Amino acid sequence: MPEEIRESRLSETVLDLEPGEKRLREIRSDRATYLRDHAVMAGLGMGVVGMVLALIGSDHVLIGSLGAVLAMIVRGIWLYSEQMKFVWVLTNTRMVGPGGRQAYLLELDKVRRLFGDIQLVTKGGDKHLIKHVAGAEALVAEIEAARDKRARRKGA
Repeated sequence: MPEEIRESRLSETVLDLEPGEKRLREIRSDRATYLRDHAVMAGLGMGVVGMVLALIGSDHVLIGSLGAVLAMIVRGIWLYSEQMKFVWVLTNTRMVGPGGRQAYLLELDKVRRLFGDIQLVTKGGDKHLIKHVAGAEALVAEIEAARDKRARRKGA
């Protein structure tokens, strides 16, 4: 009998648990963090565009600054529904993300917070970004604890 290949989208997280693997936690994007991140980007964009336009002597500093803010609002609205679909799953052996991304806990070199996001860096240099996470510091500690527990269990 031929093997059935499951169709998936980039935003889908497909988790097939390996023998002995346990799901510990699902990680989803947080709405408030998403909105805060876009407000910060809008503020920074407004300031940078305003400074550049002022430096070149443009008469359109206010309109340019407003345009930067409106661009971030449109970007935020456009990407909101897609970003809220992304799910990462922490298991006792690996991190599994959307679009087939995964990183085994013992392969993680660094787990760090970047603003409202979490960056996973593997020993091989692969980088994964979990975006717009509420309580990023606590989640970093949770991932590191799962990695350390796995290392003790494996004797690595």
